[in-house]
Amino acid sequence: MITNDKVIEIFCIIDEFCKNLDAELSKNLQIAPTDEGYKHLRHRKGRMSESEIMTILLCYHFGTFRNFKHYYLFFVKEHLKTYFPTAVSYNRFVELMPRVFFQLMAFMKLYAFGKCSGISFVDSTMIPVCHNVRRYFNKVFDGVAKSGKGTMGWCHGFKLHFLCNDTGEVMTFCLTPANVDDRDKRVWSVFTKVLYGKVFADRGYIKQELFEQLFGQGIHLVHGLKAKMKNKLMPMYDKIMLRKRYIIECINELLKNKANLVHSRHRSIHNFVMNLCSALAAYCFFENKPEALPVHIENIRQLELF
Repeated sequence: MITNDKVIEIFCIIDEFCKNLDAELSKNLQIAPTDEGYKHLRHRKGRMSESEIMTILLCYHFGTFRNFKHYYLFFVKEHLKTYFPTAVSYNRFVELMPRVFFQLMAFMKLYAFGKCSGISFVDSTMIPVCHNVRRYFNKVFDGVAKSGKGTMGWCHGFKLHFLCNDTGEVMTFCLTPANVDDRDKRVWSVFTKVLYGKVFADRGYIKQELFEQLFGQGIHLVHGLKAKMKNKLMPMYDKIMLRKRYIIECINELLKNKANLVHSRHRSIHNFVMNLCSALAAYCFFENKPEALPVHIENIRQLELF
């Protein structure tokens, strides 16, 4: 269970970020009183602040509860009542969640996500929204979710593509329907904005056109070989780093099993997106993030001698 000290720490960080963000927006987005539509703007503060809503959303993803309604009613409203004395009803809180989407995305981009260090890992994971048998009867994601096949079989929903660095920090992500290929240009157009150096992937990213395109942008895509492919020489450093892809696999496990990223209880697309973004933002506060140990050149030379 998440401790009270952790809740205070998360709230202080988010509250400081929201204050700084509001100060910057107020300087750059000032509206004169004579502008049309100014009198229709509401400046009344809500019962709950934006930082309180974001804190509640992030604390849910620390692996204690599997149902957000039970978490809000029996943990936030009772055990955390002294920290959130102005907590609204559950139905009202669900209506307030989409209002902090912009602040949550800015927090992820500016604080939660890490930066590229020249060594990156890429992977994708399926996010089913319902059982395969019920895919024709799902009305919440009708026309949005698609059926696709992954390593674990068929899935009806979405696919999360994301990058991480060698310290286990998520750098960026891209959400697509489940039938989008990992080597799609639209996905990599998002990744190349934050990438440089070497990126290590599995065999599902093998494509000559993708390799040449990334190599022309100064990005070296390193992946394993399939059984029927011709064996090629590879530097010892790349072989060692390919084995360290367990970092991004561990992140997948943390997001799915601990952060409760995947479940079939979404009642709207907005709640699905907020659950995804808050899970990725909460991951930066995890204490057991995987990390790759540095590989020294002297050790590589000794291995090459053998």
